[in-house]
Amino acid sequence: MSASPHIFDVTEATFDRYVLENSFHKPVLVDFWAEWCAPCKALMPVLAAITDSYAGELLMAKVDCDQQPGLSERFGIRSLPTVVLFKDGQPVDGFAGIQPESAIRAIIEPHLGAVPEEAPEPEADLASVAAALLEEGHAAQAIALLQPAISEHPEDPLLVLLGRALALDGQLDAAEQILEAVKDKDAHKAALTGIRAQVTFLRQATGLPPRIELEQRLEENSNDSEATYQLALVDLSQRRHEEALAALLALFQRDRGYADGSPHRTLLDVFNALGSEHPLTIQYRRKLYQALY
Repeated sequence: MSASPHIFDVTEATFDRYVLENSFHKPVLVDFWAEWCAPCKALMPVLAAITDSYAGELLMAKVDCDQQPGLSERFGIRSLPTVVLFKDGQPVDGFAGIQPESAIRAIIEPHLGAVPEEAPEPEADLASVAAALLEEGHAAQAIALLQPAISEHPEDPLLVLLGRALALDGQLDAAEQILEAVKDKDAHKAALTGIRAQVTFLRQATGLPPRIELEQRLEENSNDSEATYQLALVDLSQRRHEEALAALLALFQRDRGYADGSPHRTLLDVFNALGSEHPLTIQYRRKLYQALY
């Protein structure tokens, strides 16, 4: 249950009373969501902020579709998240999937008597939604959200996020092109360095044997330097940084000159990608120093 007085959970038993009856007095936004749905979780705080910005002129009801399957069936919900606006006892508008705040407000405002005086910057809100999608691994959805916004407002923070999303989606050339379009590269130096390093790791991992084959080789011979290094690159391409760092350090200690010092260089690349303040950078930089001296 939300702490906001304007946001509440509903069930099959309470839907008509809390949603339909209330909608005769003021519009009610109904958010159909589920616990397993990462885009739902990214969208929910946006909906909550919009609702609260209208200071009671808009209500928001939340339907957990896993707990209330009858409501999903009743309103024909086929994908999550789905948001439906009710007024005068009837659904009057809505949308499915992630939408930027500006688009959501455009749906709501024709059904309200007043527009809030201060609305959050849509770019800032869109960035938070896209970042949440990326944290959950939904790169394609983040791309779909960011590309239309960037075509109208090519702001640096959105370009950085799109570059990261394209890299995670395997669109490496496109990612590099987007990163080149960032105007204030100094202001975003750390993020750009990390994304470019990830692009490099993804390129290096292209064409390598599958993980299971590399793991089998290491089971047969734990000192197989090539398999160790290649598996570390595969781990880096999948953002398994700790596993990769441990393997690279062990390889450096065992076979320092492998591939003209590639383990050492790659360790430094990972440190740059993660940033100097990252706990793994601090931990493994110290271990590397000890191995060197």
